[in-house]
Amino acid sequence: MSQTAQEIRPLRPQDVAGLRGVEILRGMVAGHIPRPPFSVTTRTLITEVEEGRVVFEGDPQADFVNPMGMVHGGWVAAILDSAMACAIHSCLDVGQSYTTLELKVNYVRAVTPEMRRVRCEGRMLHVGGRVGTAEGKLIDMDTGKLLAHGTETCMIFSPPAKG
Repeated sequence: MSQTAQEIRPLRPQDVAGLRGVEILRGMVAGHIPRPPFSVTTRTLITEVEEGRVVFEGDPQADFVNPMGMVHGGWVAAILDSAMACAIHSCLDVGQSYTTLELKVNYVRAVTPEMRRVRCEGRMLHVGGRVGTAEGKLIDMDTGKLLAHGTETCMIFSPPAKG
């Protein structure tokens, strides 16, 4: 995946102060907010954002191959986790954050390093006061075939009440 001039580093509070989740993610797509270092390591990139829906694309590489010659399932889980968790993130208010509680992945077809690019769409199913759920699908962009799908539950954290 080609790297852009966009800054790559962990977020600081001042990077996202006063922004809703969808605004933070849109800022990453636009290059105004830094991409996390994880995206470089995994060769994944957030490409589309709307409230409740986020798309990541990734380049399966030989670096991710397991002893069987296929891309490791952990890489597949990582891109699904990213898309589904960010779908939840896109629905959060200013100051809210989240973490993954549960991830379920169904592997349908092997992902190989010969695949040009894959596309992973995450869709929010429910966001409440403390828990959010989402579903995701990983597709081979050349063939349109489903490679994997999953569901995710995230815990939502709200900022402490000012008293």
